[in-house]
Amino acid sequence: MTRGMAGRIAAGFLTSRLTPLLALASLAAGVLGLLGTPREEEPQISVPMIDVIAQLPGAPPAEVEQRLVRPIERRMQELAGVEHVYSSASDGVALVTVRFKVGENQEASVTKVQAKLAAAMDEAPPGAMPPLVQPHAIDDVPVLALTLHAQGMDPNLLRQVALRLEEEVRTVPEVSTTRVIGGSPRQLRVTMQSARLAAAGVSPGEVFAALRSANARVQAGEFARGDRVVRVEAGAPLATVADVGAVIVATRGSAVASRDVATVTDEF
Repeated sequence: MTRGMAGRIAAGFLTSRLTPLLALASLAAGVLGLLGTPREEEPQISVPMIDVIAQLPGAPPAEVEQRLVRPIERRMQELAGVEHVYSSASDGVALVTVRFKVGENQEASVTKVQAKLAAAMDEAPPGAMPPLVQPHAIDDVPVLALTLHAQGMDPNLLRQVALRLEEEVRTVPEVSTTRVIGGSPRQLRVTMQSARLAAAGVSPGEVFAALRSANARVQAGEFARGDRVVRVEAGAPLATVADVGAVIVATRGSAVASRDVATVTDEF
């Protein structure tokens, strides 16, 4: 029976005294390669993802898309190392997610995004808030999810229970971040009335500026007492409907409070 080239080579290896030596050499090379290959139990893969959150209070989603989302998308696509850009627009809020290529440095990517946004601050539309840059890492994966359920309880009230539970979870050692999903957050809502504004001669911008200023703490000075320096701060966050309603928004002969030109409610 005739044999092909492969058969003749195999027959030669079967009868050759070098075959065991070649097998041992191959096994030794494999062991050396295994020992010399770097290994890590939990390898860290760098895939930078960064959220850019911009706000334009009072703007509908279509306007947010035109005036915030598209300009930010264009600037992010100009950055080196960017692979994909995702975005969404809602009432007054734009969210643009920038995903860099695998292997890009996380800190350098965040710096590039911040620098690009800072260079374009003069092009922001009037009334827009400074954008917020929030980086994400590949390790930002939840390891525990707690679900609260109650018969006959409003989801918004159940969220308040979840917030108290979140405070307890945060005290557990080595817990990094927590987040509550579901329900609506509690807020003090100021609904301005056009007829009252016109009667008082007050603009919505004045109301907005006055409330923002009143809802902040500022350093008023400091003084020395013995071997200590005491810092004095003025102002306090607005916590109740009465607090918001008492804020003076303008002076037109007499003081005009926010409750005179708007309806303040405590709701979810």
